[in-house]
Amino acid sequence: MNDATTPSAAYRVLARKYRPSTFADLIGQDAMVRTISNAFESGRIPQAWVLTGVRGVGKTTTARILARALNYELPDGSITGPTVTMPVLGVHCQAIMESRHLDVIEMDAASHNSVDDVRAINDAVRYAPVSARYKVYILDEVHMLSGAAFNALLKTLEEPPPHAKFVFATTEIRKVPITVLSRCQRFDLRRVDAALLVKHLQGIAEQENISVEPEALALIARAAEGSVRDSLSLFDQAIAHAAGPVRAEDVRGMLGLADRTRVIDLFEALMRADVARALNELRDQYDTGADPAMILGDLAEFTHFVTRLKIVPAIGDDVSLTETERTRGRDFATKLSMRVLARAWQMLLKGISEVQESGRPLAAAEMVLVRIAYAADLPTPDEVIRSLGDAARGNGAESTAPAPVRTEAPVRAQSSSRVEPRGAPRAALASAPAPAPMNEPRAVEESLPTRAIASFEELVALAGEKRDVGMKSALERDVRLVRLEDGKLEIALEASAPRTLVGDLSKKLADWTGRRWMVVVSAEPGAPTLRAQAEAKKAELKDGVRADPLVQAVLDRFPGAEIVSVRPPPGVPATNAEDMPLTAQSDGDAADDEER
Repeated sequence: MNDATTPSAAYRVLARKYRPSTFADLIGQDAMVRTISNAFESGRIPQAWVLTGVRGVGKTTTARILARALNYELPDGSITGPTVTMPVLGVHCQAIMESRHLDVIEMDAASHNSVDDVRAINDAVRYAPVSARYKVYILDEVHMLSGAAFNALLKTLEEPPPHAKFVFATTEIRKVPITVLSRCQRFDLRRVDAALLVKHLQGIAEQENISVEPEALALIARAAEGSVRDSLSLFDQAIAHAAGPVRAEDVRGMLGLADRTRVIDLFEALMRADVARALNELRDQYDTGADPAMILGDLAEFTHFVTRLKIVPAIGDDVSLTETERTRGRDFATKLSMRVLARAWQMLLKGISEVQESGRPLAAAEMVLVRIAYAADLPTPDEVIRSLGDAARGNGAESTAPAPVRTEAPVRAQSSSRVEPRGAPRAALASAPAPAPMNEPRAVEESLPTRAIASFEELVALAGEKRDVGMKSALERDVRLVRLEDGKLEIALEASAPRTLVGDLSKKLADWTGRRWMVVVSAEPGAPTLRAQAEAKKAELKDGVRADPLVQAVLDRFPGAEIVSVRPPPGVPATNAEDMPLTAQSDGDAADDEER
């Protein structure tokens, strides 16, 4: 047999070859290592641990190191108890790290999750270890145990024999019952920082005699998202993909990423509102193999980086960043406002989901870039109002003393008119206060044995009080009032009125008021329905707001805009808002504003 095919010569992936074997080898988990070290040195060793964190941060590896530390023993017998200092392999170390020691039992709870599996543990835990100091049970993905299995484990977990220890690992800590968690010492393993991952990968590259560009390592570290195992797997893949020195270009091609410099160029084009350049750049990156959703994801990541850099300049010293990212990122952070960055971030987040769900991802990505570029240099609604007000004061339209701007149009209602351009952010304005609705029901007394109804609006309100939604809706939509007298109601009906409406109304009026009512269908046209009156009132308010000079100025500033609603501004009662000044009102979500 050829030596290259023998098991001893078989290739081992980097994630296994460089798996930590001591606490000193663990990276990014300093708090946990310090706590365990202090516990071992003081002899305060718990009976159970639970390790939680995302995939690849070292949960199972830490469990094996714990088992090794608990059972560390040298052939000369110089070590007599658990220790975290393990400079050389002990009697049991090799077997424990290879998961073949009789006294260290590893169980995958995903496939052994029944109550019978836990009962087997309860039966075996009573017996002393064969050769080691402690019998250690490692349960991986412990959250997969059934409810009955967890219950069966509780008693043993709380009062295990002195020679037994338990180590649980899980990615879903919330699925573990609190009764189990309360019996364990918990450690949350953190995602490893990208800079630390780059340093770790660089050390492995030196040991493997592999030439690799720093930018390639930075790309791998970012793609791993804090997982050491994922970073090593990606590095392994990059080595095979490059078949030589690992370059950033190879990693980008392997991961379907865009060139970081070109992503920054695309970001600059968007911020300059250069749509043609942005679309050309997107097409070029797509032609070289970059995925449209990944391009938008990189744009969102860079937007987030610039935002953080604007707030905390020190993050620009991160070694996982390229020099281009640092230099140009600082430049953007100085020039761009927080408003522009926040709006771009929100629009990109929404755009990424659109691209992922679209059957034509490139076209969807192009439309996202068009929207961002179009909105990049647009002022916010409050800036538009402020600039128009400044212009008015400069033209002498106002006195030197600050005075509220009032509408000249015949608008009697204090309302908020929303000016909404198609494809651009909306402007929200407030006009004059609205009076109480014209059909406001009056308060009625229910203490009398019989009840008088003085108006049709009061009749509709009574139907609402009785929770008769169907009748209330029919009165508002299908009934035109001709006249109403005490005990007699004359009405005209719309074509959509139910056939039984008159009879039903007569009976219900008798039940509600305690007296007989005559309901007559008249040949007269009658007044408009309550719904028609309300719609006419809304149209009147819109027309009045549209005639306001300030609203007209905003409509002119945003071609294609339209008023979509009129409402009282927050905190202003409609009945007392007659003479309120026209004020600006912000919606607070620039991305959503731009989309509508």
